[in-house]
Order: sequence, then C-alpha cells, then structure tokens
Amino acid sequence: MNLYRSVRAVTNASGTGPIDWAAVAEAAKAATEPGSIDLSPAEQSAYANDVRDARSRVRAESGVSFDVPDTVEIQNRHHWIDANITTFRRVMEPIEEHGPTVLPDVARVLNTGTMSVMLSLLGNNVLGQYDPLLLAEGDEHALYFVHPNIERIAGKLGVDFDRFRRWIAFHEVTHAAEFGAAPWLSGHLEAQMESGVEALAHGEVDREAFRELDAAMTSVEGYAELLMDEAFDDEYEDLRRKIEARRKGMNPLSKLVRRLLGLGLKRRQYERGKAFFEHVVEAKGIETATRVWDAPENLPSDDELDHPERWLARIGA
Repeated sequence: MNLYRSVRAVTNASGTGPIDWAAVAEAAKAATEPGSIDLSPAEQSAYANDVRDARSRVRAESGVSFDVPDTVEIQNRHHWIDANITTFRRVMEPIEEHGPTVLPDVARVLNTGTMSVMLSLLGNNVLGQYDPLLLAEGDEHALYFVHPNIERIAGKLGVDFDRFRRWIAFHEVTHAAEFGAAPWLSGHLEAQMESGVEALAHGEVDREAFRELDAAMTSVEGYAELLMDEAFDDEYEDLRRKIEARRKGMNPLSKLVRRLLGLGLKRRQYERGKAFFEHVVEAKGIETATRVWDAPENLPSDDELDHPERWLARIGA
C-alpha cells in the first residue's frame, strides 16, 4: 500500500471531465493491498467445485434452468477494482456530461478522490460478486471471488474457510439463477438506474426510479436468501450472526462509510425481500415465488413487498 502514490494520483488528476478515471484506478489500487491469489491446484479446484455444486443444488430447488457465467475468476483486490472501473464510469456518465462546471480543476480532484476512496473501500470488503455487467455493452455475465477478502474475513470471524468460501459461492450462484430465469432483468435494472442518475445530473431526484430500483433489488436479494436456505449444505445462521456482530462492532467512522456506500441498505433488502418470499412460498409454494421473474410487471411494488397478499392477488395466484 502506497498512500503517497494514491494522494499524488488524485492531486494530479487531469483531463477535461469531472473525474479522471485513470487516476481513480491508480489511486484506489495504491491505497489497497492486492492480497495473494497464489493458490494450489486443489484450492483452485475447490472454488470450481463449489460453483458446480451450487448450480446443481439451486437448479434442483428452484426448478430454474440456468448456466453459470463463462467468466469465473478468482481475483485479488486490484483485479476487482479494475473489473469495476468500467461499470462505475458508465453509471456516472450522465453526471459527467451534465454536472456543474464551477472550478472544474478543483471539482475534478475532489470527484476523483471520492471515487478512489469508494473503490478502495469496496475492494477491501467485497467477498464475491455476480456481475451482469449493468450499464455495459453486450450481455456478458461474470462471477468473481475476491480470495484475499474471503480468507481475511473468515479468519476474523473464526469460521472454517472452506465452509465460508462455499457459502459465498452459493450466494452468488443464486444471483446467476435469477438473471438466468429473467433475461430482461439486467435491462430493467439498468433503465431504472439510468433514469435516477440522469435526474441527479440535472439536479433533480427521481424518487420513483430509485423506489422501483430498490424494490427490484430487494426482490433479487430476498429470492437469493430464499434459495440459499433451501440449497446450501447445512444451516448457516451462525455465519449470518457473526457477520452481523462484526458489523455492529465497527467503529463510528466505519459505520458511516457503510451507510454512505449503501451497505446498510443491502442488509435491509435481504431481510425485507426474504420475508416477502417466505410468505409467498408458505402460501403458494416456490413455483409461485419464481413467477416474479416471468416479466418486469411481475416484480412486487414497494407496497407489495410489505403486503405479499396484494402481490399474490394481483398476479392471480
């Protein structure tokens, strides 16, 4: 880790846009230890076996036919930052095009520094990522495992590494199942995100777009939790409990950063979405729950997430 090089990259940010993305990548990686991915053949095979087993079990439990992405990578933290720069850049494109131009050189340094900090913090904490490459051209999907983070967090939690790694693999493969069941889902999320960011670029807040995006992501996370409960090898409440205890034990600055990055919102999406799907499955079975992915109009609204019976009535279940 080289904090001097990171600060230098930010302060030397250049170009004509409000963010120097080359400097973002350099600064984020300079502030982040990459970690080792020097794995033995057996350790590499363990990741592949977890993904294969997760695909088989999730297929069996959900009744959804899907394939895992062609791209399955074991990454270090720098690899993850590089893989996500393009997505971050595309998300921010409307703001770059229409954002304020007052003191552009100063704004460029501040914006570049902000994005660098965000990517560095995320790169230090992301465990696995199923990435449908939102806001990117083409329809490639990818599955990433950030091995140094999985290893570090498993050690801090005092849990078996192999079991923890397998748990992460199952969770990400459940997301592959959702996007496999709903080929339209990537485009739907992209449209809502673009609408919200475009409005922000013009100094407005498209609350409806963000509300629909949150509802859709709550469905994505909740259904994944439902499948995890059915497909994973054994009960894993202890893993959830230890992760939650670690989150609550963070210092105030770390908690603030988590809020700013939306990580607290993600936990809320898990819990709210899972409660919705548990109600649906108890009332009508998992086949009915899977109807969420038939078409965009089948996604529950924000109100229906808290009143699953209204969603069931609307779709005629």
